[in-house]
Amino acid sequence: MTRQMTGADMVVQALKDQGVDTIFGYPGGAVLPVYDAIFQQNDIKHILVRHEQAAIHAAEAYARSTGKVGVALVTSGPGATNAVTGLTDALLDSIPIVVFSGQVPTFMIGTDGFQEADTIGITRPCTKHNWLVKDTNALAETIHQAFHVATSGRPGPVLIDLPKDVQFADGTYVGPQKARKSHYQPKLKADIEQINDLAALIEKAERPVFYTGGGVINSGPAASQLLRELVEATGFPITSTLMGLGAYPASGDKWLGMLGMHGLYEANMAMHGCDLMINIGARFDDRITGRLDAFSPGSIKAHIDIDPSSLNKVIQVDLPIVGDIAHVLEDLLKVWKSRGRKTKDISAWTKQIADWRAVRCLDYKNSETVIKPQYALQRFEELTKGMDRYITTEVGQHQMWAAQFLGFEDPNRWMTSGGLGTMGYGFPASIGVQVAHPDSLVVNVAGEASWLMNMQEMGTAIQYNLPVKQFILNNERLGMVRQWQQLLHGERYSNSWSDALPDFVKLAEAFGAKGIQCSDPKDLDDAIMEMINYDGPVIFDCLVEKHENCFPMIPSGKPHNEMLLGDASTEDAIKSDGAVLV
Repeated sequence: MTRQMTGADMVVQALKDQGVDTIFGYPGGAVLPVYDAIFQQNDIKHILVRHEQAAIHAAEAYARSTGKVGVALVTSGPGATNAVTGLTDALLDSIPIVVFSGQVPTFMIGTDGFQEADTIGITRPCTKHNWLVKDTNALAETIHQAFHVATSGRPGPVLIDLPKDVQFADGTYVGPQKARKSHYQPKLKADIEQINDLAALIEKAERPVFYTGGGVINSGPAASQLLRELVEATGFPITSTLMGLGAYPASGDKWLGMLGMHGLYEANMAMHGCDLMINIGARFDDRITGRLDAFSPGSIKAHIDIDPSSLNKVIQVDLPIVGDIAHVLEDLLKVWKSRGRKTKDISAWTKQIADWRAVRCLDYKNSETVIKPQYALQRFEELTKGMDRYITTEVGQHQMWAAQFLGFEDPNRWMTSGGLGTMGYGFPASIGVQVAHPDSLVVNVAGEASWLMNMQEMGTAIQYNLPVKQFILNNERLGMVRQWQQLLHGERYSNSWSDALPDFVKLAEAFGAKGIQCSDPKDLDDAIMEMINYDGPVIFDCLVEKHENCFPMIPSGKPHNEMLLGDASTEDAIKSDGAVLV
């Protein structure tokens, strides 16, 4: 399809041709032609956020919960710079989003015009690719290329900078099928020789473990299904990064739980003691590896990833495999089955893992008078298990407790900021998920400090009648900062207390939402059900123990087999023989 239209109309037409039904954004002078084009059509819904950072996070979560591309639209200058945090977040977590930013007219670029910023220069380090479109005739093809780049290979954010005169000018529109895409075609199928080598390693392993990450989910539903088939067929235990939760069901008997700095004891010990580690779609993040020279010291390491630059970047592996997870797992299953489905007897390994499980690393001292944050999440899990439920989080202790105590049976149900650790992510993310899934229960597990960073989005929730639930575990502290100060900085609590918090119930009511506060464990179940059953946005102020620490924890610079459990001090570490020093 080719025809003449303005640049602004091209943007809208290209989005329609790409199957986009929702945009998150905030208008401004440099992007008003596009907003005018949006006004004159009814196929694409626009969600007006209250801050550009929120638009990007909402688009991220929309993408993560649907498998589609998220789209955001911001103006020039501060609109674009406010989007940088979200773009960086999406880059580190491999989330496919397309962001349009307005720009001053082409003849004003470089003159320090009103609301001008070097958006291309600023966003180059935090996008997969970005474009400044100076010719309206090139605009449509650029948009189609942007969607291709965002979704191909390792997914990620892209940005298109739109000068205002390009939006006004007429040009020739081309459809997606006519856009040039051949110059970027990442490798999807792995070399069959490497697949055979991996099958041979599977046959010989006596202490194997699957280490999975967000790449499994990004590869699509088929990858998660093939992963489950591989785990059940081999009988090998499986653990996951924060980003990979849900790819394998939490109820599965091979599930070890999350690993890493606040991962489960059995998962970290298995990673430390395995003889074969198969990394599927994870990137050896420092929160997983801990001390590099002590990371899984006795294992043969295989690494499957769509992104060649992720291989041997942090950890040198014995078998690097480039390919899309779904394609690689499909071929691996075929090859391994054709070789006779052979594995070693791993019963001794299974027994060792059972012994590690018996440590019960998530146990904590409950209270009849104060709500422990772990208890709050346990009760929430029990009351919502089996519901059509999506969870987002902010960043901090509550995020780790949510990962530890909430179970995810399916992919795309868990939205959290992993690589960047963005406080303020969860609330706008919950809006993006609720827009995509209007009839589902969407709950943002938050800390009061993180939640305040994008609290203005209550206006968005009210305007669009989005029944998002804000489950705030309020300890009146910057909880993770305070925990590190207690354990690692001599209990010098520098600026980690919140001394001027709002009344969250009154704040909710000021926006026109429902406010709930609970401080007594006996009232918690009823309060949670009140939050769930209310037909509209809710802020639930759950007052929890102020000085609870998040364990297990691998202290900085320590290997996986030296973890802090429960109320243990930094000296009371778990050593490699599994003994707890008390």
